[in-house]
Amino acid sequence: MRKKQGNEDDFSDIEICQISTIHPENIKDVKTEMPDDEILEQISDLFKVFGDFTRVRIIFALFKSEMCVCDLANLLGMSSSAISHQLRVLKQAKIVKFRREGKVVYYSLDDEHVYKIFEQGFEHVTEIK
Repeated sequence: MRKKQGNEDDFSDIEICQISTIHPENIKDVKTEMPDDEILEQISDLFKVFGDFTRVRIIFALFKSEMCVCDLANLLGMSSSAISHQLRVLKQAKIVKFRREGKVVYYSLDDEHVYKIFEQGFEHVTEIK
């Protein structure tokens, strides 16, 4: 490995295109199918919700079983108010839904899409290559 000398930046591993476009047909095809920025922003926001460790722990728990706030708090070793706050974020992102049974509110993953997103992510990070 080469050491940097002085203010020298080591960009030797970065490949840089010498021309501006190699495959204009690919650019044209992708451009015609590119969704509106609003849709891409919504996808970005969805994945930001998955970017929080506590929320991922909650999602995993709900992936396995419908649960109430107090059971989630007990499972994760957190306060009920902290869990409620995270559930509110997940509900706003349409990742979880709830139902009432008397005074108890039960949470579960919103739909099959959420199950698939989480399952695919889990499989991706746990696969042996």
